[in-house]
Amino acid sequence: MSRLTLYPAIDLKDGQCVRLRRGEMDQATVYSDDPGAQARAWQEAGFAWLHVVDLNGAFAGRPVNGAAVAAILAAARVPVQLGGGIRDMAGVEAWLAAGITRVILGSAAVKNPALVREACRAFPGRVAVGIDARDGMVATEGWAETSTLAAGDLAERFEDAGVAAIIFTDIGRDGMLSGLNLAQTQALAARIAIPVIASGGVGQLADLVALREAARESPRIEGVIVGRALYDGRVEAKAALAALA
Repeated sequence: MSRLTLYPAIDLKDGQCVRLRRGEMDQATVYSDDPGAQARAWQEAGFAWLHVVDLNGAFAGRPVNGAAVAAILAAARVPVQLGGGIRDMAGVEAWLAAGITRVILGSAAVKNPALVREACRAFPGRVAVGIDARDGMVATEGWAETSTLAAGDLAERFEDAGVAAIIFTDIGRDGMLSGLNLAQTQALAARIAIPVIASGGVGQLADLVALREAARESPRIEGVIVGRALYDGRVEAKAALAALA
């Protein structure tokens, strides 16, 4: 098993770094009003990637926190993946040209799968699909809508598209510090040949150790996104990185 990648989350709402509970915009805790400084802090803590989400953009269906993302890119010397409000090729091209390493298509993957294929052809290795699930069913539009599509069925649709990674989030656990949904994450990783990044629910170091053990059985699990536990200090950066080594 190779080393798992830990992606610290920078979720942007109204230009600030926040964390939500179960994706509810009115349940936002502000952790920083300086996204560039937050990017530098995670970088200096030893993280090799940054995971950035434009929360307003996810609801609006278009980029909203462009200035905050630009501040992160100006500060970052490590690769950045970005999701939230990217719904067309013009958006994909613009963000990659601006310096984003990998774009994440979420709602677009459900509603416009041809866009995922087109983007993967145009930018090999630089397009991820975000699958956010509520009780196993895919949610879209900033999690405001739940579809009738199962997470695994959506992932299988892109098996031959050249997607760099599937980011799988259990909405019910996101921001709740209750532990990852390892069963669903492993089930998804068993169905597809695409690397899977786990997300939603890390609350303590033991959750990362459990993921590392799960990845021994499910080698397609490539990494994990951690947000609130890092900001709250429940999980310390150095210990987290060591746990996944």
